[in-house]
Order: sequence, then structure tokens, then C-alpha cells
Amino acid sequence: MPVCLASTSPARLMLMRQAGIEPRLESPNVDEDAVVEAVEAELGHALTPSEHVLLLARRKAADVAGRLAAEGFEGIVVGGDSMFELSGVVYGKPHTPERAAARWRDMRGRTGVLHSGHSVHRISADGSHEAHAVAEARVTFASDITDGEIDAYVATGEPLHVAGAFTVDSLGGAFIESVDGDPSTVVGMSLSTVRRLVRDLGIDWPSLWNREG
Repeated sequence: MPVCLASTSPARLMLMRQAGIEPRLESPNVDEDAVVEAVEAELGHALTPSEHVLLLARRKAADVAGRLAAEGFEGIVVGGDSMFELSGVVYGKPHTPERAAARWRDMRGRTGVLHSGHSVHRISADGSHEAHAVAEARVTFASDITDGEIDAYVATGEPLHVAGAFTVDSLGGAFIESVDGDPSTVVGMSLSTVRRLVRDLGIDWPSLWNREG
């Protein structure tokens, strides 16, 4: 069955490929800040991290699913969103070296939670059906990370454009002592959660395998 990944994240694409799926790629057209601001204004309070990532995952998947349904696509669309929480403070992408370095100095020796929202749409001639869920994983950072190691890591540019300013599957992995939860959640998308959502929509997971080798 055809699969579309509603994301431009290289990490999510890598995870799908490792899981035997070569997806079609589509970029969601969603103003994330405006969506969150509008929903929080309507509710009258700030969203929790889990609510935040699920809202954006659903909006991004729905945007792409709507476009694909209009062109006659039949298959599934997978959308996701992630953010990192440390002692009640939520961190997205740092974007600047200064912010990334400050976060790493604050994170060393501590444990935070990576929240990852997932939305899966099944599009068929009968319409579109959606299943969604949030996965979480606790991440513990080494306490002996030096300022020099932090500066060297930030200089690579890797932590600037990922939620929480870290990766577990690349250069940042050496500074992480443990992950409690599905490790793929920290990479960008919980494969076990996506599999469960796919099955909830009546699809056998192996039917998505289309990648050779």
C-alpha cells in the first residue's frame, strides 16, 4: 500500500526507510505558531506538550491528506511533531549556536521527556479515516559533558534544527546515557506507535514494506 510522509524531516524519512518503507514525501502547508496560538486562545489556556505535538501532527497530516485525496491518492499519510520538555520547560529547535550551547549546558546530568505526536490517515474510495496518538521517551544526558565538547558539537550544526537540540542516532548519541521508551521516538517518530495506528485503521504493517535491500 502506498505511504506518504507528511514531513520534511530527514530523520523521519530515515526511520521509515529503515522500517522497509520508501514513502512519497509531501511538505505540509501549516503555520504552526498560528495554529497553536489560535487553539490556545479558543481554549483560554496553554497547551500541554502532549496536546501541542498532537495538534500539530494532526493538522500537518490532515493538510497533506486533503490534498492527496483530491488528486485520487489511495493509501496512508503519516504526520508527526516533536518537542522536548525539561523540568516543565518546553524546548523546540534552538536555531542559533548560542541557544543550542546554553541548552546543552542546562541539560547535562539531567533527564527530560521527548513528546512525539503521530497522526495516520487512511485514504480510500470510501473517504479518509484517521488514528492518532502521542508517544513519550525519557532521555538522560551524561553529567560529565565538558564545555569544550558542547562547543564542538554545536559547531557541527547538528543540534540547531532538531527538537531539544540533540540527536540520539548521530553525533549527539555519545552524550546520552539512557533512553526510557521507544528509541525511535527520540529520533523523530515512534515506529511502534505508527504500526499500532496503522493496524487500528485495518492495515497489516508488512503490506507497507516496499523497499528493496
